[in-house]
Amino acid sequence: MHPAFSVVLFTTATGAGYGLLALLGMLGGLGFVAADFWLGLVGMLLALVLIAAGLLSSTGHLGRPERAWRAFSQWRSSWLSREGVASVATFIPAALFGIGWVFLGRSGGWVAVAGLMAAAGAVTTVCTTGMIYASLRPIAQWHSRYTLPAYLIFAAMTGCVLLNALLQGFSVGSTAVLTGALLATLGGWIWKLATWRYNDRLDIPTTANTATGLAGGTVRSIEWPHTEENYLLKEMGFRIARKHSAKLRRITQALAFAAPAVLLAIAFPSPWPFAAIASALAAISQLAGMLVERWLFFAEAKHTVTLYYGR
Repeated sequence: MHPAFSVVLFTTATGAGYGLLALLGMLGGLGFVAADFWLGLVGMLLALVLIAAGLLSSTGHLGRPERAWRAFSQWRSSWLSREGVASVATFIPAALFGIGWVFLGRSGGWVAVAGLMAAAGAVTTVCTTGMIYASLRPIAQWHSRYTLPAYLIFAAMTGCVLLNALLQGFSVGSTAVLTGALLATLGGWIWKLATWRYNDRLDIPTTANTATGLAGGTVRSIEWPHTEENYLLKEMGFRIARKHSAKLRRITQALAFAAPAVLLAIAFPSPWPFAAIASALAAISQLAGMLVERWLFFAEAKHTVTLYYGR
């Protein structure tokens, strides 16, 4: 039993991709990042490849991937469907912005409008992704005030660190972007620590007695409701030892937050190409750390249905 890697990759890749796309759309469209063919091409390709890879990996999580298109029809009631609609809609202004900023070398005017629309679409999509989990009442670790802001904070953090690596790599580094990347990383670290602290102190009132509505004794499970593992037990009833959880939390902090913060701080006084190397290593370390963080996000969640299995 383990959280599906397809979902771990999906939330990590799309978060970083949409974060980078939002920043490129805003800063590039408004002229804060000068239009440059190779910088724009690599930046837009990186953002869109991360988004596409994440979206494609999510289909591997479906029992019938060929029916994925049907999810789009439930946008009135399903956050998953809204996410799909928002993700597809975002590609339209993103394509227009890429054409104007990358191939025509323009900013401002309609290019700025397209860039801001792409940024708005990216933020909206990240919000819908966060709400998929924040709206699930049976999982107390997700149904909290920390989940949705975490998706936005981590998208901004990884996007900013990636943008800084790109600018440094093309020798057009910005002190403002570098500062933003460092502050976003420290902010993400603080938010993650606060989330863990909240989850560790959760007092979940639901028990087997309250779930079944039975009183007058202690309800316990004699046999499982079925003989095979099901979806909920595999991905929302995972049991991880406390010592392993603590170790993975330390790895997350080291790779996703501490190492990138140190490397970004080193990039400040360093000349090119050392600043570019430090920035690239910060981005690689952070993405690796976020994969571990996302795995923990799913592994530490417990669905109320596990009460029926004596857990």
